[in-house]
Amino acid sequence: MKRKMAMSKVPGYLVEVDHWNNEKEHTVLLAENSLLICKYDFVMLRCERIQRIPLNCIDRICHGEFTFPQKSLNKREGEGLRIIWDRLREPTFLSRWNPFSGDFPFCTFTKHPVLEANDKFTKMCALDQFMDQLTQAVQRAHEKKPIPGNANRVPVLKHPILIETYVGLMSFIGNQNKLGFCLARGNMGF
Repeated sequence: MKRKMAMSKVPGYLVEVDHWNNEKEHTVLLAENSLLICKYDFVMLRCERIQRIPLNCIDRICHGEFTFPQKSLNKREGEGLRIIWDRLREPTFLSRWNPFSGDFPFCTFTKHPVLEANDKFTKMCALDQFMDQLTQAVQRAHEKKPIPGNANRVPVLKHPILIETYVGLMSFIGNQNKLGFCLARGNMGF
């Protein structure tokens, strides 16, 4: 028996900012009970990775300006959206200092660079619109399927989003050359 999933009408095209300030292009979909974060290769037309986060597990949604440690050399401007789903689990020391680690109980997004290309992209890449849809979907999920021991109310916080990177040489090179985006680069696409 196939289960029907109510998907959002328009997928969100956002940029994930990882713990080392690296940008990665993602397609983000809101399903009835899940948030799906997809790494889709638009050049090779294949899905490389999907991360599923149950909406009723999301603890907090934070929205605000990016901030960095005072002595950080590589900073970014703009606003971000951080989705936290396991507030009791702190990343280990090794996870924080490993640039390839994906063992974090949160993900951070910012707007996609094609946001202002035309009206169609504006609707798909708007961070505020995605945050509103996500907040409503998470509230519905908490009402339908509460988790014992949780407050079952998702706070949406407006405060700075800290990216703990100090040197950031790899993120500077990667972000300037758009290495986290699916672009045609000669005979290769990555």
